[in-house]
Amino acid sequence: MSDAALRDAATKLAIAELSARYMRGLDRLDREGIGAVFHTDATVNYGFFQGAARDFVEFAMRALQGHHANHHMLGQVLIELETGGATALGEVYFQAFHRIVDAGVEKDLFIAGRYLDRYALRDGVWKIAFRAEVNDWARTEPAADEFFRATPASLRGARKPHDFVYQRDKLER
Repeated sequence: MSDAALRDAATKLAIAELSARYMRGLDRLDREGIGAVFHTDATVNYGFFQGAARDFVEFAMRALQGHHANHHMLGQVLIELETGGATALGEVYFQAFHRIVDAGVEKDLFIAGRYLDRYALRDGVWKIAFRAEVNDWARTEPAADEFFRATPASLRGARKPHDFVYQRDKLER
């Protein structure tokens, strides 16, 4: 493999990791984790929210705080490097699960869609300069937790700092 091909592969991996860190931040309510994937002047368009990425981070923290759980999954990630090497475009598929409470009743909200991103390399670091969220489908249904009722001792995800990902000393070596 040529040096250019290796460099492009490393670049695409660094860019793809931004979405993984973004998803962790959403699921764990990690404000700093989400904010770190955006350039300071980044903007977003989610339809229901348009503006500065830093303001979206605060909006997301407020919106997700009332959920009982969130779980975001990444699908295919297509990164297209642009000529010149300092910008790239991305299309990142996702599915999101949200345990919500609607009129006192727990429900499972599923949303699937794509992030359409523009990335920029500044001071040697790739970050998101613009992100749009395009929702392709959504479904809401009654909450279903048979597994957790049957296995109450199972380890469960939690918000920052209580989730195991933030307590690495508890991970066995």
